[in-house]
Amino acid sequence: MKEIMIATGNKNKTREYREMLEPLGYKVHDLSEIEHVDPEETGTTFAENALIKARSVHDRIKMMTIADDSGLSIRALNGEPGIYSARYLEGHDYDYKNHTIIERLKDKTDRYAWFTCAIALIDHEGKEHVFEGIMEGEIADELRGNNGFGYDPIFIVPQFGKTSAELSPDDKNSVSHRGKATRMLLEYLKGHPEEEE
Repeated sequence: MKEIMIATGNKNKTREYREMLEPLGYKVHDLSEIEHVDPEETGTTFAENALIKARSVHDRIKMMTIADDSGLSIRALNGEPGIYSARYLEGHDYDYKNHTIIERLKDKTDRYAWFTCAIALIDHEGKEHVFEGIMEGEIADELRGNNGFGYDPIFIVPQFGKTSAELSPDDKNSVSHRGKATRMLLEYLKGHPEEEE
């Protein structure tokens, strides 16, 4: 059995990775099983921050490790919130964050935005790989939909003419930044069956 550590304490994220990786013969672990320290995310890109998280865990347990970092960038706001998406307007919930973004864009005609997801993998030899997916769209002028989380209710996906929070899980996964990055990761793992502990 191949073993892999997901550098997250988020049970939903662990479940998603488990559903994808167990059919490939992986036993999936997460941070609930070890004592861990949250590293300071000092990178300037999503890829750098994903690697920082992966290294901090891999260096301690020497197991294949996956970590990811993702967020929303808005062109008219000079790329904000970008790598600070999770910490943007810290202390406030996403309902407040989303309304604030809409308010900041109310006089802007350019509403172009994109989600980025970078998945870092440190393999059994300690080699580092990054798989990055992007989903382009625009910011809505109101919150719509209940299926998503975070910034999903204000992000319009052009292919569907709906916000990310209005899409079914299958439709969202077919175009999402996380879906694209994950498919690249899975293609790599399928092509490297020697990735064993």
